[in-house]
Amino acid sequence: MNFGYREVCLDHDTGKRHPESSDRLRAIRRGLAEYHGVEYVAPDDADAALIKAVHDPDYVDEVRDFCESGGGNWDADTVACEATWPAILASAGLAEWAAERALAGDDGRSTPFALGRPPGHHAVADDAMGFCFVNNVSVAAQAALEGDADRVAIVDWDVHHGNGTQDIWYDDGDVLFASIHEAGLYPGTGEVEETGEGDGDMRTINVPYPPGADTTDYLAAIDEVIGPSVRAFAPDLVLVSAGFAAHRHDPISRMEVSSEGYGLLADRVRSMADDCDAGLAFVLEGGYNLDTLTDSLTTVHEVFDRYTPSTPDSDEVGEGAHEVLDELLDQGFGGD
Repeated sequence: MNFGYREVCLDHDTGKRHPESSDRLRAIRRGLAEYHGVEYVAPDDADAALIKAVHDPDYVDEVRDFCESGGGNWDADTVACEATWPAILASAGLAEWAAERALAGDDGRSTPFALGRPPGHHAVADDAMGFCFVNNVSVAAQAALEGDADRVAIVDWDVHHGNGTQDIWYDDGDVLFASIHEAGLYPGTGEVEETGEGDGDMRTINVPYPPGADTTDYLAAIDEVIGPSVRAFAPDLVLVSAGFAAHRHDPISRMEVSSEGYGLLADRVRSMADDCDAGLAFVLEGGYNLDTLTDSLTTVHEVFDRYTPSTPDSDEVGEGAHEVLDELLDQGFGGD
């Protein structure tokens, strides 16, 4: 894969013991050093005008001023320092680059993956939250729509619901947003009944799985609901909000996805994009056990270097996950 990466993203200092630290990127880089076919690209910052096309302009200016005045705690979880604003611009620029390269035809071993921080999928149109200031994957989608794409699908497999991404595109018919997440976990949004409104009706798909959902359950969400819905939507670009905190050994969730499972998910999403003749790009979100974050992400990389991940021992979907999928199918999702 081709990884977008900027050293300035390391300068976003969240303080001691904060789970979203620069050590995450350092661990990923160390892990990727052991693998064949890794390439790094350092794209330009995102332009503030592009960010303001996604977020309220006054809010964007407020974040810039907050950082430039020294930062501090925006809320209990979301921390900034003076160096955070350059990191925000770089992280958004990495996501923009990933979308542009995918639309330009980069695939296979050249599939783009944006390794930026701070992450983005909790940032709503006019506020920061959940470690996130600018919604990077939405900046990528906006750049695509301003370019060669008529429709964009965003698949968010982070263990937390991508409330910010949903908020930004909830009434937009040109973006389909699908999220698989742990029910009841922060930020408490992402119910099955949240399906979009106006032009965006039935363009939001939430799969709020109960704690304990595993790789088989996640694959079923793609196979039975998200994949068919995305194929019917026929996007020009598929973006993945790639968080890895649903791993069975991540400290902040109770899900049971394996490192091999993330490779299988990546393969499913790649097939989905191929079926739509769509570009495919990945944008980093969460993942807070450094070892499992690295193992999962490198497994995704290997999938694009002709590795076939191991399948789960059981193909039986859990009872709680099955109930969620049935609800979604009853609502009309999943049809080709």
